Amino acid sequence: MGEALNRSSTTIPRTSQLALRIWHPDCWTLQTTAAVDAGLIAHGVYEYDDIVSARLTAHADTTDRIDDLVAEIKASPLTERAKVINEYFNPGLQTNPAGNATQELLVEYEPENSIHDAFVSRGFVPEEEIRMNDGFEYWTVIVRASRNMIQERLDEIRQEMDAEIRIEGMKSAQTTTAQRQQNDQLSERQREIFELAQQEGYYMWPRETSATDLADEVDISKTTFLEHLRKAEAKILGKMD
Repeated sequence: MGEALNRSSTTIPRTSQLALRIWHPDCWTLQTTAAVDAGLIAHGVYEYDDIVSARLTAHADTTDRIDDLVAEIKASPLTERAKVINEYFNPGLQTNPAGNATQELLVEYEPENSIHDAFVSRGFVPEEEIRMNDGFEYWTVIVRASRNMIQERLDEIRQEMDAEIRIEGMKSAQTTTAQRQQNDQLSERQREIFELAQQEGYYMWPRETSATDLADEVDISKTTFLEHLRKAEAKILGKMD
């Protein structure tokens, strides 16, 4: 947050949007995405009769990796059952492409290792679908609280769930509708690549990293990396539909 923040900005309640990277133990989504080069997007999480049902999209660069991820999920001792969804009774529920290959899933599991309630009960409201990649959860949440109170609540969750929580972004509710729409146009893989390039200094001058190094980090070819990055840049700049 920095020393430059004045006292009022840290103690007066305000509505903020947080981008969080989360790790916590005994979570099947983190274990399976750490084991396989594929990701998950959680669209809805519901609890009934002490069982949590989650509707998710698995995404990867190839169908083989999707199959490997589904196999890991089914084999996990932390899941009760996992079902591949091949039929859509409501076409509006079908997910826009998140990667080169996708598969819709319904997974049931016991709630004790879920971190969802720890956030929601403290006023953190998920604003976007929750993403899981490389053994981490990525949340975008809205909360009304002072910055000091936000830190206190996050510390409580860290202690309660033995969790690692990193704030990757924080802003007040001033994002324009156009900016949100541009971000929504990106596929999951494009967003991952673009955010990685930003975080690692690819857009700094002089550059702090190269496309080759970033491609190696996500285990794809330089050509594929640049293809994802250029498509993301074009969408953000409004040059593609």
